[in-house]
Amino acid sequence: MKIWNGYASEHSSNLVMIGHFKEVRDAAEAKRLLNKLEDIVQNSPDNYVYDPAPKDRRFTKEMMDLVAEERFWLTSPADLGQLLLDVTVRQDGNKITVTTDEIDVSIFLKVMIRHGARVEVYSGHDYSNIGISD
Repeated sequence: MKIWNGYASEHSSNLVMIGHFKEVRDAAEAKRLLNKLEDIVQNSPDNYVYDPAPKDRRFTKEMMDLVAEERFWLTSPADLGQLLLDVTVRQDGNKITVTTDEIDVSIFLKVMIRHGARVEVYSGHDYSNIGISD
């Protein structure tokens, strides 16, 4: 279950992020990594509670093991809180589409770039005529 934990105006951004990968397998690998990260964060009670001003946030041993295994050194513990928010991630062939009302989406950008994507980001409010399947 995803929980909305904010009270500011940035929770209405209607953000759309589309990663265009060279190969379907690259998109699948990015989606797999996002799923693994999300699974660990979702199943780590109290370790990744969203806090806009984290003080001493650190990776859990399980997360550090995953970061090392995946050689994904681009992320930080603060990025992982984004995986707790209301975000939809879909893969369609060689594309991954992320839709959310959040503005903090660096974990998704980092994973996509790590797997070789060209990424476009736009407001669904301003570009509602662009279909996410285009």
